Amino acid sequence: MRAVLWDMDGTLIESEKLWDISMGELCRRLGGEMTPELRTALLGGSADATMRMIFTALELEHDAERMASENAWLHEYTGELFATDLTWCDGAQDMLAQLAAEQVPMALVTNTIRSLTNQALKTIGTHWFTESVCGDEVPAGKPAPDPYLRAAALLGVDPGDCLAIEDSVTGAAAAETAGCAVLVVPNHVEVPAGDRRRHASTLSGLSVGDLRGAHADVLTATTCKPI
Repeated sequence: MRAVLWDMDGTLIESEKLWDISMGELCRRLGGEMTPELRTALLGGSADATMRMIFTALELEHDAERMASENAWLHEYTGELFATDLTWCDGAQDMLAQLAAEQVPMALVTNTIRSLTNQALKTIGTHWFTESVCGDEVPAGKPAPDPYLRAAALLGVDPGDCLAIEDSVTGAAAAETAGCAVLVVPNHVEVPAGDRRRHASTLSGLSVGDLRGAHADVLTATTCKPI
């Protein structure tokens, strides 16, 4: 394991509850209601995919200008929530500190747009990461592998030498397709097992050695097991 690639929402910070609020309000602005099924489908998705799915679910015409306007409103409102109510996921801050102490290069890899990511980084701290890649900086966001491939390239590390830490189906698929080993720490939804995935119920109590072990296990075995 030569580098660790971190997802943000639901992995480092408990932001999904804030997205619950802003996306629910967006649906009401558009004359509908957020359903549990739609919210689950939206977890980890890119900004463009989120708009398409919401407009489709509410049976609205995919008018590009309106979608862009509503997308801007969504991110502005979510940014206001980020400014007042961001908290850490269990064990995330300690794991960042452990990895930094062992001089393991880290990158932030998120589907969230740059402006909102920068807002979140005021809480998280930019000093942990050598690089960061946002959803509006790649040709295609997660579940496409583009964000993870770009992060690995920026670090100068082969994707296979990276461990991605993810909480969603969308994110795990992106990292896996990019060739990374994936440590899945589920937050809001269950994430299926996969040959390149290892699961942990929380980051709390884990060591860098545990992460190295998970990465090594992916490279040498195909049996999925928790750590």
